Amino acid sequence: MYDMTIRLQADGSCLYEQIYEHIKKEIRDGKLLAGERLPSTRSLAEYLQVARSTVEYAYGQLLAEGYIESMPCKGYFVCPMEVLAQMEDDIPGKQSRADICTSERDSVGTAWICDFSPHDIDMSGFPFGVWKRITRNILTDANSDLFSRGEPQGDYELRLTISRYIHSSRGVNCRPEQIVVGAGNDYLLLLLEKLLGKQVRIAMENPTYLRSCRILRSFFYQIVTVDADENGMKVGQLEKKNAGAVYCMPSHQFPSGTIMPIGRRIELLRWADKAPDRYIIEDDYDSEFRYHGKPIPALQATDGHGRVIYIGSFSKSIAPAIRVSFMVLPEILLEKYKRELFFYSCTVSRIDQSILNEFIRDGYFERHLNRMRKIYRGKHELLLEELRPFRKNFTVTGENAGLHLLLKAKTGVSEEELVRSAEQAGVRVYGLSESMDAEPACRTALPEPATVLMGFGALSHGQIREGIRCLKEAWL
Repeated sequence: MYDMTIRLQADGSCLYEQIYEHIKKEIRDGKLLAGERLPSTRSLAEYLQVARSTVEYAYGQLLAEGYIESMPCKGYFVCPMEVLAQMEDDIPGKQSRADICTSERDSVGTAWICDFSPHDIDMSGFPFGVWKRITRNILTDANSDLFSRGEPQGDYELRLTISRYIHSSRGVNCRPEQIVVGAGNDYLLLLLEKLLGKQVRIAMENPTYLRSCRILRSFFYQIVTVDADENGMKVGQLEKKNAGAVYCMPSHQFPSGTIMPIGRRIELLRWADKAPDRYIIEDDYDSEFRYHGKPIPALQATDGHGRVIYIGSFSKSIAPAIRVSFMVLPEILLEKYKRELFFYSCTVSRIDQSILNEFIRDGYFERHLNRMRKIYRGKHELLLEELRPFRKNFTVTGENAGLHLLLKAKTGVSEEELVRSAEQAGVRVYGLSESMDAEPACRTALPEPATVLMGFGALSHGQIREGIRCLKEAWL
């Protein structure tokens, strides 16, 4: 517990009452949490420059009223929440904690029976024991150099491990020197803004991954959208849009789930080759999870002229909180990076880099991926099986890879009606229009036919069955 800053007023009021009132308010406001240890009476007295008896009087009053509790040989601790909640409920006219929680929940949204979020993942299979052991082994005196400043692009050992991994798994051809490690794609896109310049017009599919679209637009990029078909982005429209760069997800486009075939990929690379400053930003979204057919190599693997900027992340394959992404720069942009951006520090701590490096290098990551592929395949197959009764009224697409699929209505029902009726049944699904660029210049009509996204990553088998049962009552 840190020392506690309390502004004692020389207004004639008792000092112990001021200390007592301050701590009581901090507890009531939730700034001191249940179970949190308070400073010792001696420590707080020395910090506030008051007599120790003054602090003891204040603590005594808090003890008497049940705000804190004393544990022999350990100190003073804030009382558990249920004790404080009971105290609050006893105050006439006071809103109970349960009521507050209900109000907050209602202000955020419904307590869903099943949430088919396309973004969430299953953390039940994460090897916490392995991660903890690696962390403990790394945090030793022998590794004290990890607390010193690291390389701007990320530690070389991690970049070497990543380069070997993406070459074997995705066919990416690069040297460790071409890799830049960052805390999430946001930071990497920030660096790209410095490398490409604000004047570049960036083309994106619509619907697309809106988070990246909003980030790029926040850099004052001019975003243009192009149409897509079952093979992905229509490359022929890029010349008409006067685009200088393309942001795409050829291995598994979000949200459509489209996998760009080799013919369209070559067409896209040829477009980039026609001008010296054209680049393709390849976001290798959800590439680790594929359920049918052979693995699809990254677009960068086919690039022979340094036109593809490859971006990958461990958010879906390990955990969102890991916050480690990486970018492979073509040689020309790498030279510019070293010349103009060498002073940007890496945004991932060296400790986290070292843990991740060992996790991948020693084979734990591969075993974890294989385990998660099996888990997700089981959920994927169950969801498809449960959706069989829907196939008369819906078409299922995007089911070959990733952690979500799409349902396209065959009838004249609207997307809004599908989402609303699902909500009324206690189930959350996501309309395809939520992934459409809402800027006036890019706005189009709602996608036809009505389409909803259904993710399964974080759901248990029981939740999938219950969610589909509710949707049967709502939609069929």
